[in-house]
Amino acid sequence: MIIKYVYNKVLMGLLAIWSLNNFMLSPAFAQSGGYRNWHMGRWMMGDWGMGWFGMIFMLLFWVLVIVGIVFLIRWLVQNTGSRGSSGVGTGSQAMDILKERYAKGEITHDEFESMKKEILR
Repeated sequence: MIIKYVYNKVLMGLLAIWSLNNFMLSPAFAQSGGYRNWHMGRWMMGDWGMGWFGMIFMLLFWVLVIVGIVFLIRWLVQNTGSRGSSGVGTGSQAMDILKERYAKGEITHDEFESMKKEILR
């Protein structure tokens, strides 16, 4: 019962939009053949259209959309892809080697501390 009610409301809304659209476009369809062989009438870049002004803004819009997509992709790649290959992994690997050398006795405690400060800097 509720589905039928919603269906009727949607159908009536679409019918209202279609009727309003036909009413608003009726002056354009009522024009006689005075369009000087234009295929789309005055609506396409003609007397009532945007002309060059609209074409420039259309190009500007698409350039901005493409530039925005490129910056979004670059930002996503920088923030997600570079985490694993940052200096943190290299520093921890160097620290592991340093600890191993200290444990084997290859370096003294003072050398260990000075190299540790260099790695963590």
